[in-house]
Formats: sequence, structure tokens, C-alpha cells
Amino acid sequence: MPMVFARILFVLLLTAAVIFGATDRRVTAQELTRAESVAAFERIATVFRHPRCSNCHTVTDFPRQGDDRHRHAMNIRRGPDGHGVAALRCQACHQRANQAASGVPGADEDWHLAPVSMGWEGLSIAELCRHLLDPARNGGRSGAGVLDHLGTNLVRWAWSPGISQTGAARTLPPIDYDAFIRDAHRWIDSGAACPAS
Repeated sequence: MPMVFARILFVLLLTAAVIFGATDRRVTAQELTRAESVAAFERIATVFRHPRCSNCHTVTDFPRQGDDRHRHAMNIRRGPDGHGVAALRCQACHQRANQAASGVPGADEDWHLAPVSMGWEGLSIAELCRHLLDPARNGGRSGAGVLDHLGTNLVRWAWSPGISQTGAARTLPPIDYDAFIRDAHRWIDSGAACPAS
């Protein structure tokens, strides 16, 4: 009889180890997916915070310029639709391509400021993440809609920004465009997790 009891106890302990071990592995996999999602976002956040993006994603009534993010020259204003004021629309200078002679940047798309609701100056990385996922602040976009926006010519311009008025090449975002898009998809596809703080 003691041998039967020992075998039953062994089976019960082995069953408990398998059950609790499987549960622990499942939690670890979920945590890993969350960690991968957060890591992907942290990489793309370096682009969102770079001047090529943040200069037009302002919370001010004006765009910014340069790597030092100074106020746009000529007292340019946002205007009611983000395209400048009536007397000086963005398209008056910003054409469909970079202008090598003047250094004025341009993209094969409608050049304009992001709406104030899409401004992210001063936000932490965690706040920026939540901001990008909030349809009330991101132009009503789902995760797929955010990815679509990242494929526009205006966003792609950041990786071919031309030269400044002094002839110096504008700096590029810290990761290349393909890596940026790959990580943006990883972030969204793995649950769009945001950093904790």
C-alpha cells in the first residue's frame, strides 16, 4: 500500500508541476510579446521625436525648423487648417520636391502642419505612445490607420529631406525607413503596448 500511495503522490506532484509550469510559460510568452511591442515602440519613438517629425507635430501656432527646432522664419503661422494663413500658405514655398537652390524642403504631398491634437512636444515616450493610439488625438485612426499614415510621402520625406538654405544636408532620423516601418508593424501587430512610464 505505501508504494501505491507514493506513486499517486508522484503523479499528483508531476501533474501539478506540468499544469503550473504551462501556466508560467504562457504568462512569460505574453510578457515577452508585450516586451517586444514596447521595445519596437521605443525604437520608432526615436523617429517621432526627431526634428524631421516633431518640427511639424507641434502644440504651438507655428511650425519649427532645423535640428535645434527654432521657430519657423518669417513668422509663419499655423492658420485655421494647418496650411498657413491666407496671405502665406505652406505651399507658397513648400513645393512637391526639395528645392536645392533655396534649401526649402518639399514632398510629393500636401505640405502642412499636423493638427494641434496630433502635436507631441513635451510628451514622455509613454504619453506619446498613448497619444498615437488615441483616435481623439490621432485623426480618428486605428492602428492600421496609423501604419497607413506612416507610409505617406510626407512621412517618407524625413529620410530624404534635402539640404538646408546653407547647403548642409539635413539630418536623418536615427533608424532607416525600412526598419522604422518594420518596427511600427511589430508594435501594432503585437498589441501596440506602451511603456509603463
